[in-house]
Amino acid sequence: MNLIKEKSNAFALEIVNCYKILTLEKKEYVMSKQMLKSGTAIGALYREAEHAESKADFIHKMSIAQKEANETLYWLDLLNISGFLDNDQYETLKNENISLRKIISSIILTTKSRR
Repeated sequence: MNLIKEKSNAFALEIVNCYKILTLEKKEYVMSKQMLKSGTAIGALYREAEHAESKADFIHKMSIAQKEANETLYWLDLLNISGFLDNDQYETLKNENISLRKIISSIILTTKSRR
């Protein structure tokens, strides 16, 4: 079992579904597009990191994934504050995002300590 792969895929799917609702039902296109890009980039960057050329390259790609997760939380915050996401949707996505960021941070720290 690969926890980060599974969680990043599940999170990306939830972000895609949220994007569909925001665009089709709520007609919100700007913030939701940014959320879609950064939210799906997390797993994509992990996939790139799986085939990194070195430990430094792996750490670099995982650090970018961490930044994308942080950016996603920014868009989720804005979508919630502006009323496009209800509190239940927001809390679910926020908590999954925080969980992902903790795992990514742990992976980065562990990899750095083994260099």
